[in-house]
Amino acid sequence: MAGTRLDAAIGDRSLTLSNLDKVLYPEAGFTKAEVIEYYVRVAPVLLRHLGDRGITLRRYPDGVDGQSFFEKRCPSHRPEWVTTADGPGDRNGTIGYCRLSEPAALAWAANLAAIELHAPMARAADIDAPTMVVFDLDPGPGTGMAECAEIALWVRDALAGIGLACWPKTSGSKGLQVYVPLNAPHTHDHASAFALAVAQVLERAHPELVVTTQAKAARSGRVLIDWSQNSRHKTTICAYSLRARPRPTVSTPVTWDEVE
Repeated sequence: MAGTRLDAAIGDRSLTLSNLDKVLYPEAGFTKAEVIEYYVRVAPVLLRHLGDRGITLRRYPDGVDGQSFFEKRCPSHRPEWVTTADGPGDRNGTIGYCRLSEPAALAWAANLAAIELHAPMARAADIDAPTMVVFDLDPGPGTGMAECAEIALWVRDALAGIGLACWPKTSGSKGLQVYVPLNAPHTHDHASAFALAVAQVLERAHPELVVTTQAKAARSGRVLIDWSQNSRHKTTICAYSLRARPRPTVSTPVTWDEVE
């Protein structure tokens, strides 16, 4: 990948990669070639998290210091082997999201400068049935990862009290996320209501550190437990996705020992 263009063979697919020497992370000098290489190398674990979901691409055509945009509708110029899946779209109905189900599809998306990959709570086969509940811990001014870790442990203990197990991962940016698998049918409204109820219990127990409202004025010195990420129309950064920070970081599953 030393040149600016490359005809690549990835698995059984052939595709042309372009502008490979373009720097997407200026502070680190990290190029598009390196973004593509990362996604191909991490594909064996990443595909388990997004291969069966309709993915929203967040593209940074001028790198992480430039403007970005979310692309829900899969581009019409995609290769024929990049398939689509119906997703909630917008108020006007469903649209076709990209299915990134093989390493070459990840490389194709990365070639579009899709640095971030955002996944819904539901699989493409049934977009109305979430397979997990997420608690997105977003630190406000004056708080950081230490406070998020403490609250993640409170979430874990609260859920354990009603017989539920959960798993943490970093957002790859500032915060942490806690996921609860759903092994029986539920709706997005049910998942959102449950996440809000748990968050409000913790807010009442720890009002000095936990907040459940999006209002900026309420967030200084507190961590938002963002329960609204469970909405049918919302997505959350996928495990092992890169993040558009000044230097390349990744949303990474972690153990509870690491959180502690």
